[in-house]
Amino acid sequence: MLENCKTAQERWGGTHEMIDRWLADRRETLVTFFDIQGKEGEEDVSSSLKAFCERLMDYLSEGHFEIYEQLFREAKEFDDGGLALANEIYPKIDATTQIMLDFNDKYDTDAHIHENLTDLHEDLSRLGEKLSERFDFEDQLIEKLHNVHKNAVA
Repeated sequence: MLENCKTAQERWGGTHEMIDRWLADRRETLVTFFDIQGKEGEEDVSSSLKAFCERLMDYLSEGHFEIYEQLFREAKEFDDGGLALANEIYPKIDATTQIMLDFNDKYDTDAHIHENLTDLHEDLSRLGEKLSERFDFEDQLIEKLHNVHKNAVA
């Protein structure tokens, strides 16, 4: 998953400053996700989980309130079929958002972490799958909606 993130940044890096920042933030989100895997003991896990939850919420917010708006704006502006694709993919992205918000709510405080620590391995596995799905959907949006128009937008 981290390698796919790096590949996306190599493919689309430099096309737009906002996309570059977002892809770097995606990579950092994954780094904090994988950091949890190597932790033992509730205190170490708790610290890593809280850092990940903060990073994840920042990433989700940036996508929903900046990136997707920009991509939809480009799709409307160029009116070349991209809006239909966006309307097809966005609900899939949105479905992953709820799963990520639920994860955050379950692990965002020390008390929540303590209560739910026995579920963590299973929850991380499920979340990892959803992150991977989401990144694939986001890559499709970038590829189809932004890269097609990058010269016109620049």
